[in-house]
Amino acid sequence: MKPKALTEYQQTVKDLSERLVKAQQPIRVLDAIKWDSTIQQDFFANNCLKLPKVTKEYYENNSLSFSVEEKTAEFYQIERDIRRLLGQFNSVGNIMQRMCREYRELIRMLKHRGEPEFTQLSQQLYGGANDAFHAGEANLKDLAVMTSATLTKLKDQLVNTDFDKKIYNSEQAVEILTHRLKHYFQHAKKPIQVKLSDGIVADSAAGAETIKIRAAANFSERDLKILEVHEGWVHIGTTFNGLSQPICTFLSKGPPSSTITQEGLAILMEIFTFTSYPARVRRITDRITAIHMAEQGGNFIDVFEFYRAQGLGDDEAYVNSTRVFRGSLPDAGPFTKDLVYSKGFILIYNYIQLAIEKGLLSRIPLLFTGKTTLQDIKDLEELIKEGLVIPPAFIPPQFADLGALTSWMCYATFTRKLNYERMALDYRDML
Repeated sequence: MKPKALTEYQQTVKDLSERLVKAQQPIRVLDAIKWDSTIQQDFFANNCLKLPKVTKEYYENNSLSFSVEEKTAEFYQIERDIRRLLGQFNSVGNIMQRMCREYRELIRMLKHRGEPEFTQLSQQLYGGANDAFHAGEANLKDLAVMTSATLTKLKDQLVNTDFDKKIYNSEQAVEILTHRLKHYFQHAKKPIQVKLSDGIVADSAAGAETIKIRAAANFSERDLKILEVHEGWVHIGTTFNGLSQPICTFLSKGPPSSTITQEGLAILMEIFTFTSYPARVRRITDRITAIHMAEQGGNFIDVFEFYRAQGLGDDEAYVNSTRVFRGSLPDAGPFTKDLVYSKGFILIYNYIQLAIEKGLLSRIPLLFTGKTTLQDIKDLEELIKEGLVIPPAFIPPQFADLGALTSWMCYATFTRKLNYERMALDYRDML
């Protein structure tokens, strides 16, 4: 069937969206801030006693693939044209204007690699460990402290199961994941790729449409399930949903604010599928602690020793510490992006509870429409009614079955209102 011709308004939105997608293409944050292998070699050659030799000049030698001034001006012009063609209060225009502003801030952050402004702009885009969720309540740092205390009490009681045994080699992992994701994405316009790679440090890595498996790695059933639901159902699923948009093509690409939603959804899926495990939770919340240490003036060696104290080997402690300081200097504040896993989880979990309480169930699956942000969900529902956005095709079963999700959240909402200090006293004779 021949696709229906777009109206003049729809074509205008699509043209602006395409310009936005094209403009962001050369911005590759992780490539711009990574530390090469010589930094690690030198650090270990000095017995882990001297700060890594990363300077502002180091980043300048890793030049950006675009002109900061020209790219900034390009986003200014797109934003100006959005207002000129769509008006100041147009809902889809407002989403695209915010994206333009976020990309400009992202460019500013990369411009200031190796300078104090890098951390400040990182905190502006991704948040800080001390940021409150709402007035007078706990923050991410408090979550890390509480989680650490709980898992420390339980560490001797938690044992690995058959689910955790590394029984699959890399070739088997590729075959299993390919089969599972082929079934999940059976109606996708393009096939997902799961392939072996010798060029990655971690056991696995995921891109927009591809999952790479390190050739020498072994995997457990839990490892494969996490890759399936975290990388597959969420990250690749929202990419495919965004790529299917005929008009609002910008939904296939996400600015920093969408990273918070993306990683929050991914962690939520791990929890909902009973796939996550204590060591993984500890790893994610330890990132909060490490970032908080750096925000309070701790340097690379302080964070490295923190990770050693958690039982990590030197190589793994180095890699985790590098995540905190990449883009910055070893003694000049953190890159705070790794906060988004826990921050996003909490924000989305609360959003779902509130949406159910207010009877707005239809908005929950829209979290998977593409690379979205929580503040855009209300507008996305209206844009679907307008015909500018199509609903997501790939939605995890836990979110597609709103009846089951509602049942879960109704009980969760009630328990949230209980006084846990009072309960602890009441239950003390039973525990």
